[in-house]
Amino acid sequence: MRQAITNWQTDQKTDTGRKQKPQYRSALRVLVSYGAEHRMTFALVVLCTVIAIAAELLQPYLVKIAIDDNLMAGKNDYGGLLTICAIYFGLSILGLLFSYLQSNLLQNAGQSIVAKIRKQLFGHITKLSMSYFDKTPSGSLITHVSSDTEALNQLFNQVILTLLRDGFTLVFILVMMFQLDRTLGMYCLVLLPLIAIIAVAFRSFMRNTYQMARTRLSRLVAFVAENLSGMSLIQAFHQQKAQAEQFKERNDAYYKANIREIRTLVLFNRSFDLLGNLTIAFVVWLGGMAVLDRTLEFGVLYAFITYIRQFFQPVIAITQQWNTLQSATVAVNRIWGVFDIRPEVEDKPQPVRIEREAVQGRIDFNRITFGYESGSPVIHGLGLHIHPGEMIGIVGTTGAGKSSLISLLCRFYDVQEGSILIDGIDIRELPQAELQRIVGLVQQEPYLYAGSIIDNVRMFDESISRDEVIRACEFVGADRLVRRMKDGYETKLSERGSGLSAGERQLLSFARIIVFRPRILILDEATANLDSQTEQLIQQALKVVSEGRTTLVIAHRLSTVMQADRIIVMRRGRIVEEGKHHELLAMQGYYEELYRHAQGGEPGANRGRFQGNFQGSRAANPVTG
Repeated sequence: MRQAITNWQTDQKTDTGRKQKPQYRSALRVLVSYGAEHRMTFALVVLCTVIAIAAELLQPYLVKIAIDDNLMAGKNDYGGLLTICAIYFGLSILGLLFSYLQSNLLQNAGQSIVAKIRKQLFGHITKLSMSYFDKTPSGSLITHVSSDTEALNQLFNQVILTLLRDGFTLVFILVMMFQLDRTLGMYCLVLLPLIAIIAVAFRSFMRNTYQMARTRLSRLVAFVAENLSGMSLIQAFHQQKAQAEQFKERNDAYYKANIREIRTLVLFNRSFDLLGNLTIAFVVWLGGMAVLDRTLEFGVLYAFITYIRQFFQPVIAITQQWNTLQSATVAVNRIWGVFDIRPEVEDKPQPVRIEREAVQGRIDFNRITFGYESGSPVIHGLGLHIHPGEMIGIVGTTGAGKSSLISLLCRFYDVQEGSILIDGIDIRELPQAELQRIVGLVQQEPYLYAGSIIDNVRMFDESISRDEVIRACEFVGADRLVRRMKDGYETKLSERGSGLSAGERQLLSFARIIVFRPRILILDEATANLDSQTEQLIQQALKVVSEGRTTLVIAHRLSTVMQADRIIVMRRGRIVEEGKHHELLAMQGYYEELYRHAQGGEPGANRGRFQGNFQGSRAANPVTG
């Protein structure tokens, strides 16, 4: 199945590697490959379908025998009629049994396939590069994993079941009609071109309609997801009314697309209703004259009319699944469109292996250049060399490139020029899994999952024992916090750890570092949102976790990095100053300006220059000023 995905992805790319629009047939070909391991199940489904349909379609033929060979012939063969009734009843039970088996077998196979696709889709999304998530709304990804796979689920629940059962029914009915009377059967063949014309006329229009509805639903879900994640900001700035207006626009657009979809479906189905009624009237008129002329038996006419009615039931059923088929088609294309996206950051075919315990922690940034968009670099030819076990403070105003530098070290992105080395090895040569074990990251807002404290500290890795987690929490000072909770380490946290303070969440994130023992530690604004007392606790924990590790600390609060072995000052993607705290102050440069501003003091000439720049920016932008 993975090979099938790879082949499909290869088909979708040009020689230059650019992605083309996924093709419907290619996607379905891959979908069929998922059913290869269920081929025996699908063979049994077909067998059960044939038996169930045969049992159902033989019933009108039995009635025809009873009418022509008994009632119309004037016989009083009650035993023969009783036998026919018994066979009729037996066929009904047989049809019910094999229909039940057919549905269950198909659903078991279908649910297994959909569950596997959903699992692979989620796994593929988690392997995509950060650049993909920068450009893709989270609501769109939620739609892929939930709504699109649910549409795929309906493909097996409804569409395939209907196509199998009703498709065979149509074929068998045609066979039975020709068996009864070839002349009437030939007349009924005129229906097939009419059905094909109606289907072709509606097909492209209906597909565009369903595509529009799915796209607008995705936009609606994305908008809701973004608003829920930023609800505190919306309420703080009283944006409820403005956001409600935007939601109304998207909701109305989705509503109109749904109405258009329903109108199209109703018109499509009613066209077949009209065609079916006209056909029955035609057969009654033509067959009735044949019965009166004694060229056709009445039982044959009865059975023929019954088959005509049964002929249009599967046609209508198939057309009623048309919208589901279209939705599933769009969903398949969207899902495999995600599968078609390759991570920008990938492991080399033969990566370099390195033992984590053997890592010394030397880091070299060799004249690196990087930009999120081509032609707009945010880091320009930066060179930085960090010794093993050294603590480096990284400071600078917003937009200086601090977090971008750290993202490159974690290899969320790849540098466009230059290289980043750990112990002399280019990080692009290392497997990402090993790099992420070597480099530990503590972010400004540590993410906690819904689950116990034990699982959050060990990140659901069962190979890490409970005792190791407890020792790690004791090491960073989080044990007292956990012990105060009702269920201790088994306390269930809600999503994002709501109910815990920022400092408590940060302590648990430090415990993670102890558990996973990375050789290089990165703290990205880890104390930015903490009060002074909590910051002191975090500072103590920082000293503990940084001991023996190469540590990079990004900080807006200069007090966080004052004791660092070295501080680098970044501005517009470049290192403009470098040294210890007192050395940088003695330079009376950009760092001293940042320090005095943070202290709220008067740095003399530098203070005047800073105020002049600030006032100039206010004059240029009075709204933000």
